[in-house]
Amino acid sequence: MAGRRSGSALMVLVVLLAALAGCGGRSAADSATADVQRLLDRRAAAVVDRDARAYERTGEGTDFAALRALPVAAWTYRVTAVRRTGDTATADAELRYRVAGYDRAPVTAGRTLRLSRDGDGQWSVDTDRPARKSAQQLWDQGTVHLVRGRHSLVLGVGQSGRSLRDFADLADRAVPAVSDAWGTDWSRRVVVLVPKSLEGMAGLLGSPASSYRGIAAVTTGETGARDRAPADRIIVNPDAFALLGGLGEQVVVTHETTHVATRARTTAATPLWLSEGYADWVGYRASGRTPAEAAPELSRAVGEGRVPTALPDDEDFGFTGDASRLARSYESGWTACRLIADRWGEARLGEFYRAVGEHRERAGAVRDAMRKVLGTTPEAFTERWRAYLRDQLG
Repeated sequence: MAGRRSGSALMVLVVLLAALAGCGGRSAADSATADVQRLLDRRAAAVVDRDARAYERTGEGTDFAALRALPVAAWTYRVTAVRRTGDTATADAELRYRVAGYDRAPVTAGRTLRLSRDGDGQWSVDTDRPARKSAQQLWDQGTVHLVRGRHSLVLGVGQSGRSLRDFADLADRAVPAVSDAWGTDWSRRVVVLVPKSLEGMAGLLGSPASSYRGIAAVTTGETGARDRAPADRIIVNPDAFALLGGLGEQVVVTHETTHVATRARTTAATPLWLSEGYADWVGYRASGRTPAEAAPELSRAVGEGRVPTALPDDEDFGFTGDASRLARSYESGWTACRLIADRWGEARLGEFYRAVGEHRERAGAVRDAMRKVLGTTPEAFTERWRAYLRDQLG
């Protein structure tokens, strides 16, 4: 009996020790994750400190020269997964960074890093690339060059210094023009990204190049962030931009800058005819263009008796390849905003835009804002707009 009790006690002790080891010890995967996180912490600090040697000690991946011009206020990685095979590993990480003097909220990007471990057990980065289904960052496309304007920061790859300076000049004229129309309750600074080609633009947006063929520029950012300034970026399609004349270039950059200014007041309640139409209205506001000159596709349709029966839906602004249809949608939004500015005044147009964005959802937002700000209904406004098109474009 005594022997059996000793054996049972020994078995209990072995099981207990195994359980304690399982609770308190770290698996190889946990250890690798912690080691990789520390490695990427050092890498991030090197980027912020602009310390090329410290960066190179963390491995390869992105060439530090490609990042050197980027003025960052913060740069952090958060490792989300590590898949290890012997002395190699693949890590998924979330990169968050802010451009100094421009971003109050960070840009977030998914990254996939391949790593290897040396004989001393130290991990280093071999490659650092966009994660699957994540957009590229500008430095993924080559060495970043920088030009500073009075109100702008222009970052480019594969572009001449003169070209980047021209974009800065366009942005520097756009910012005060937008403030004159919208007001000064925004950052009054813009970041412009100029890749080498249409394919580069598409890479920055994480979409096929065919989606943006013929589109001169787009603006990215988080809508409705009223408590903080989103990290907006104006991304240029240099292939399409090269086809514009001087006035067209300024209209496009002013249009995109308007999206930056209105971002915090643009919510899920804001229809695209209003957000795009308002941006076009600001873009053309001081251009001297007549309605027929600024809205040629819509003017052609009205001249042929094809007056739109309603303002465009959000779906009408999709990049479907039908350039004429897309142009009519933008021109319809612009003429609707121009009508409000002509009939109710420019200040009331801005109030209407803000009032629509105050709603949390689309249903009833335009109707309520039209009633409160313009004293009309969507039905009455649509009829007035159709008459306005006949008068201005017919």
